[in-house]
Amino acid sequence: MHLRQRLENLPVGRKLLVALLALLAAVLLVANLAFISAAYWISQESVAPQALHTLGRLIASPALSHQALNSPQTAQALLQRLDDYAPLRAAVLYDSNGLSLAQLQRGEHLQLPLQVDQVESWRQHEFRTSQLIELPQPGGRPGHLLLVASSELPGAFYTGTLTASGAILFFSLLLWLIVSRQVKRLVTRPIRRLEELSRQVTREENYALRARRGHADEIGSLAEAFNTMLSRMEAREQQLKRARDDAENAFEHARQLAEETRHSNRKLELEVQVRSKIEKKLTGFQNYLNNIIDSMPSALIALDEQLFVTQWNQEASALSGTPLNEALNQPIFLAFAPLKPFLAQIRRATEQHRVEKIERVTWEKAGEPHHYALTIYPLTGSAGRGTVIRIDDITQRLVLEEMMVQSEKMLSVGSLAAGMAHEINNPLGAILHNVQNIRRRLSSELAKNQQEAEQAGICLEAIDRYLQAREIPKLLDGIQQAGSRAARIVSHMLSFSRRSNRQLAPCELPALLNQALEIAGNDFDLTESFDFKSLRIVRDFAADLPTVPGTANELEQVLLNLLKNAAQAIHQRPAGAAPGQITLRAHLAGAWAQIQVEDNGIGMNEALRKRIFEPFFTTKEVGQGTGLGLSVSYFIITNNHKGQMEVQSKPGQGTCFTLRLPLAAATADTDL
Repeated sequence: MHLRQRLENLPVGRKLLVALLALLAAVLLVANLAFISAAYWISQESVAPQALHTLGRLIASPALSHQALNSPQTAQALLQRLDDYAPLRAAVLYDSNGLSLAQLQRGEHLQLPLQVDQVESWRQHEFRTSQLIELPQPGGRPGHLLLVASSELPGAFYTGTLTASGAILFFSLLLWLIVSRQVKRLVTRPIRRLEELSRQVTREENYALRARRGHADEIGSLAEAFNTMLSRMEAREQQLKRARDDAENAFEHARQLAEETRHSNRKLELEVQVRSKIEKKLTGFQNYLNNIIDSMPSALIALDEQLFVTQWNQEASALSGTPLNEALNQPIFLAFAPLKPFLAQIRRATEQHRVEKIERVTWEKAGEPHHYALTIYPLTGSAGRGTVIRIDDITQRLVLEEMMVQSEKMLSVGSLAAGMAHEINNPLGAILHNVQNIRRRLSSELAKNQQEAEQAGICLEAIDRYLQAREIPKLLDGIQQAGSRAARIVSHMLSFSRRSNRQLAPCELPALLNQALEIAGNDFDLTESFDFKSLRIVRDFAADLPTVPGTANELEQVLLNLLKNAAQAIHQRPAGAAPGQITLRAHLAGAWAQIQVEDNGIGMNEALRKRIFEPFFTTKEVGQGTGLGLSVSYFIITNNHKGQMEVQSKPGQGTCFTLRLPLAAATADTDL
């Protein structure tokens, strides 16, 4: 790596000379190697075989071949005569039987075949050139001579080669010296002159200096480009001097302007500070207004004149499911799809500058219907026209209103019942008592009746037959049943006006529900219009449900009313409907114990649902209901137990009554 760095740091001229020297050495080395290889190949492939062939023909003459095979001594003498032949490496003479008579070897001993039959196999493992010559014998089998050529070149060849290489190297070095002088004159010196000139320009900062053009080569072009650069730098220097003078003049003028600007900046800083304070106050006020808007329980949506959203609070996001960043600058019917049916009212409020109200709309929220009131306010002012939509959740308000209406009805019925109870009970008692006396006076079993009939000459059996023929007993039964029904109505009415100080006791809701089911099954099994036991009852009672303070018989009465209504609703379904089913649930709902009685009966519409808790309101036929069952149940739950009673129903989809009873007894007075 050190040698490589030294070569990289050499001047350009020396790099060229070193490269030329390396090239000459490489050419000389390759030429010598090629020459020696060619000479060796020629000697092995052409010269040696021809020499061996010639030598073999001489020995194969009849005189020499007969003499050589006479005895081993003559054979060895003949081979010794070949010892001075340089290309020969070894020789073997074989007699007429193919056996070795004599051998000649030069240099390292070779493993030569001892029989002529082994020559071919020996040649396959020997790389030297060999020649097998047949020696004819008069009147007998011929002998053979094996000549093996040497694989080395003669020493004179190497001496001549080295001499020629030395001479070539000498002339190459001489040529290299001549070329180096020319490289120094044509390359190194012009480059050094340019280097000295650049150092002088840098040292003296004199851009008027110029380099000599020199030859019309790359170095000459470099000198010309260097001169062009110096000319441009000289012109730039003149421009900089003029610009410096102009800058000094401009500086004086700028200093004067700076004084004036300083005073202006001071005024601007004061204005910016005031503006920043105002912007901070406005930002804080805007955030305050946004917090107020987001904290409101109503959904507030502001629209421009084209009904695009400009303001959107958190309640609007919760109600529509569209976040603020997606709702802004979007049409209202895309940001809040349920408002699409009210686009006409929104446009009318914008164009006519009047408030539009939509008293009630029903939308699904969390899978349950909720009721909302919409109010559309027009906007006018410098910011442009538009509208503000306020959406209020009135579900709880409607529930409270219904509860207040029902409570007022219960109070009015209680007041009415208190005044009518004594007025109705007296004639009812007289009617029922007189019916009973008529039955007793017509009975043939009483001795007093028989005695009076005999005195009047009348037969009681004939009178009884006459009464049966005219169905007088049935008429008396009707009078008694009507009186009893009227008495029950009065009893229900009195339950609203009766003041009570009931002591609530812990009740097991699952036990109450099971007992109510058992009583309902025994009661309705006797009625042919519907069979309660044929209905499928599904019980869903929570395992961790605690006891609830209440009056067991009153709660049982409520459950029996609900079960009776559910069975009747299922009975009124058209033929072929799904099997009747009543589902009873008892679970915890916060601080309440919640009971649900759900059926798959005919259901009811919204108008009917609002009136079912009214006293004396009934959908049953005359004589089948008093209209007080649900009103009394509502009174028992809300007044006596301080609970809640609700109903959800849709036509054809069944009805679900929900009762909520507090887990702790109320501390308020339970008197009506």
